[in-house]
Amino acid sequence: MGVFEALADPVRRLMVESLATGEQPAGDLVALARARFGISQPAGSQHLRVLREHEVVAVRAEGTRRWYAVRPEALSELDVWLDRFRRTWDQPLDALATELARGRRQRRIETSSTHSASTEDRAAT
Repeated sequence: MGVFEALADPVRRLMVESLATGEQPAGDLVALARARFGISQPAGSQHLRVLREHEVVAVRAEGTRRWYAVRPEALSELDVWLDRFRRTWDQPLDALATELARGRRQRRIETSSTHSASTEDRAAT
């Protein structure tokens, strides 16, 4: 099982998404999963074990607490896979940005022309 399989489960995705804000203790991650999905503490611990075994997260001990953090290098597999699709959407998104800028520029010109015309009309009366 690789990173895709490890993140296929919504409980594990929730845990990893929560870790995007930084390191968190195991208890907080399990409590989050319990609140969202109604799973037991042992089930939450099992999900953390899967993430550890597939090296999606790193764990460090601090006294009796276990602190979890995302391993960015583990997510590089996802990044490489997504890179194939980025090429597909980058060019259309660049074209969209150009069209949006063109539309904003046209609205400014029209607003400026309308404003100038109404100012001239008031000056003529």
